[in-house]
Amino acid sequence: MIKSLYTISGNSLVADDTFRLELQAGETGREISGEFVHLSIPDFYLRRPFSICDAGDGKLTIFYKVVGEGTKVLSKMCVGEKIDVLAKLGRGFSADECKESALLVGGGLGAAPLHFLAKELKAEGKRIHAVLGFNKASEVVLEEEFRALCDSLTFTSLDGSLGIKGFVTDALKASLPQYDYFYTCGPMIMMKAVCDFLEGPGEASLEERMGCGAGFCYGCSIQTAKGVRRVCTDGPVFKKEDILW
Repeated sequence: MIKSLYTISGNSLVADDTFRLELQAGETGREISGEFVHLSIPDFYLRRPFSICDAGDGKLTIFYKVVGEGTKVLSKMCVGEKIDVLAKLGRGFSADECKESALLVGGGLGAAPLHFLAKELKAEGKRIHAVLGFNKASEVVLEEEFRALCDSLTFTSLDGSLGIKGFVTDALKASLPQYDYFYTCGPMIMMKAVCDFLEGPGEASLEERMGCGAGFCYGCSIQTAKGVRRVCTDGPVFKKEDILW
């Protein structure tokens, strides 16, 4: 865990109620896809956890949706302002579990950490197939970035405004790419459906309300096949077989 002040270098609206936040700091070491950061928002006691979409050279990119007063305040912060960040948190994705071909399944802003993972997999010369689901086309993020990284890319939308109308599982049932390992991130109900449908090994990045984000308060504890685990330190990424939905 690293605590430091980052400088906001970008904070812009990129989709419906969705912002791209760019933070600059000194070199903090190599971040791993699936890790998260805990941001201290002015005038709010509890920090907010956010997945990392991209990282490098001391710069972090985060996508977030305005859903409450905390993220509303964050959306109004300006370039040049400082923000207190706890970084290097959590257990990330296991990119090395994929040997040749990966299947990435994301829902909503679950696409953000999967983008970081796709970059890692691409750098290792692995094939990448992605299925990303959104409510509607105006909520889509990272489309160009995924197209540049993936060998195949399928979108679904609940209203049919982009790609296949329906859920990510509808797309998987219609055409299932070949893969030896899968990764999923998004709403819990979506990830359960994905893990139930897909055969073979994989892992999911879980969401849970957090207090400290560093394993001290046990506020994000969940029951797993291996006993009680803390999402903030034992996760947020868990193996498919360990998750008790």
